[in-house]
Amino acid sequence: MPLKTITNLINELKDKEDFIKDKEGIRHSKQHQKGKFFARERIAKVLDKDSFQEIDMFVKHYSTNFGLEKKIIPADGINTGFGTINGRKVFIYAQDFSVLGGSLGEMHALKIQKIQDMAIKAGVPIICMNDSGGARIQEGVSSLHGYGGIFYRNVKASGIIPQISVILGPCAGGAVYSPALTDFVFMVNKISQMYITGPKVIKAVTGEDINNEELGGAITHNTISGNGHFVFPDESTCFQAIKELLRYLPSNCYEKPPYLYTDDPKDRKDMILRKIVPTNNKKAYDVRDVIEIIADEGIFFEVQPYYAQNVVIGFASFGGYSTGIVANQPKILAGVLDINSSDKAARFIRFCDAFNIPLLTLVDVPGFLPGKDQEFGGIIRHGAKIIYAYSEASVPKLTVTLRKSYGGAYIGMCCKDLGSDWSVAWPQAEIAVMGSQGAANIIFRREIKGADNPEQKMREKIAEYEAQFSNPYEAAKRGYIDGIIRPEYTRKSIIEALEMFRNKREPQLNKKHGNMPL
Repeated sequence: MPLKTITNLINELKDKEDFIKDKEGIRHSKQHQKGKFFARERIAKVLDKDSFQEIDMFVKHYSTNFGLEKKIIPADGINTGFGTINGRKVFIYAQDFSVLGGSLGEMHALKIQKIQDMAIKAGVPIICMNDSGGARIQEGVSSLHGYGGIFYRNVKASGIIPQISVILGPCAGGAVYSPALTDFVFMVNKISQMYITGPKVIKAVTGEDINNEELGGAITHNTISGNGHFVFPDESTCFQAIKELLRYLPSNCYEKPPYLYTDDPKDRKDMILRKIVPTNNKKAYDVRDVIEIIADEGIFFEVQPYYAQNVVIGFASFGGYSTGIVANQPKILAGVLDINSSDKAARFIRFCDAFNIPLLTLVDVPGFLPGKDQEFGGIIRHGAKIIYAYSEASVPKLTVTLRKSYGGAYIGMCCKDLGSDWSVAWPQAEIAVMGSQGAANIIFRREIKGADNPEQKMREKIAEYEAQFSNPYEAAKRGYIDGIIRPEYTRKSIIEALEMFRNKREPQLNKKHGNMPL
């Protein structure tokens, strides 16, 4: 048999690549018919043009169960590799639903595990595009073994590199735990689905009737369960948002966040802030209006905007410094802290701390939400999470009290005692154990009850309490806040504080890890 020429060998390579990539579009056309991009198309849309370097294209399964040896599974149903986003290195994989439903077998899992290991070694983010029918049943326990290895690496990578999951089809059973272990979960409405057990199993076991979208769709997970962080109307918008998120994040825990160039003046004065936040603490307003005024160029990248809306979290920059923001939202439930908002804030605080992103806390909180459901649901334990997260965080922590700050929630929203490096208040701020009416009812109960006109006496005592505590000066007298600033100077003050504490160093006690109240 004559030796093949290099041209013959290259042509053979090209033929193999073309088959695996489905150059004729036979498999991929089915994805388009469902309104979805195919796996390689998704990778190309997220990464910079022509930057994708594929790994393990020619990997094959070697299972002989249930006739699987007769099936050709190109790339074993997943595309893995690395590339760049706006010039920054990332690892990425995309499950290919057009190949055996994107099911996960042993070699499929090993491909994912390999680039997880590579991403940790290289110290760069990993983007995980999930579109799979789940475990490859023909490979039995080998599929479960594969999932276990992926979960293990998710945990090992946690806090070392940013991990982003993108749900672009079904994600069921054990497969949902990998996204749940990553930092951010992106979903697309009417396309993304996540659930442990599907509608048919639920119907058989519990008798409940529910469809896929109600059970595990993007809206469900972004509004009710909190498993999703972002929801978008289509894949293109979703991919653009992934790029936007990465602008605020360092590549790994050993780096500082990238500097975001801006020509927005650091000392910009915003007189409108005097009008946005009412001095009447019973009137609502949207705290995002405050954030967008003080942030560089008015840009705020909100995280979990539809879940636990009484707390707002997200990223902005101040003088070019990437900053994580946690803010009470008076527009929703008066901005109280409850079970879900405590969880939402605590996890975000820990992410920012892991990746050296300073934290800005904007406070306007009446307390923790009272009620039987909250107490039975564990508000004590859940509320403790936000206290734990702030106390543990060693990044620069800045706190601005916009208006009210009462009781345990005053402590929970990063007061000086939880390690706030710079804590200031606006002139209308109220820092006290509770609101004036509740306090007057307790402190002056006997005087009010014994008065000839209890209602009049009540008003007098409320006014007496407010005169003493409905201002920030009592806290300032004792050094519990560092100063009182005019609202219009908030941006300037934040940027100066960020510059001051940018190289903050805080010694840590030597221990394996703490025991967060999960």
